[in-house]
Amino acid sequence: MKSRSIASVILLSIITCGIYSLYWFIATTNEIESEIEPKGESCTSGGLAFLLTIVTCGIYMFYWYYKQGQRISKLQAQVGNAPKDNSVLYLVLAILGLAIVSDVLIQDELNVYLEKKNAL
Repeated sequence: MKSRSIASVILLSIITCGIYSLYWFIATTNEIESEIEPKGESCTSGGLAFLLTIVTCGIYMFYWYYKQGQRISKLQAQVGNAPKDNSVLYLVLAILGLAIVSDVLIQDELNVYLEKKNAL
């Protein structure tokens, strides 16, 4: 898993007209999948999640935001942080057209997870 600057996530998403957001979506899905314990609780890969988003005309993306909130909460618990389940917040922001805000919040949570994991 890789720590990313929140400013770079925002700027690259805007500059590339959302193409970086698609890359971030796929990469983040794969990174969370590789970190989550137990390994048996698998989600879809980033590529499959992207394909499902296309096939469902974007509806799967809402489910993805909700599910990632739960998965990040599990990651936080794995390193001893107090788990915060922000899945509903991510979902509501995405429904309101503020998916980039959800992306920033998710990246911030992942950065906090990585800091704690590297400190252990």
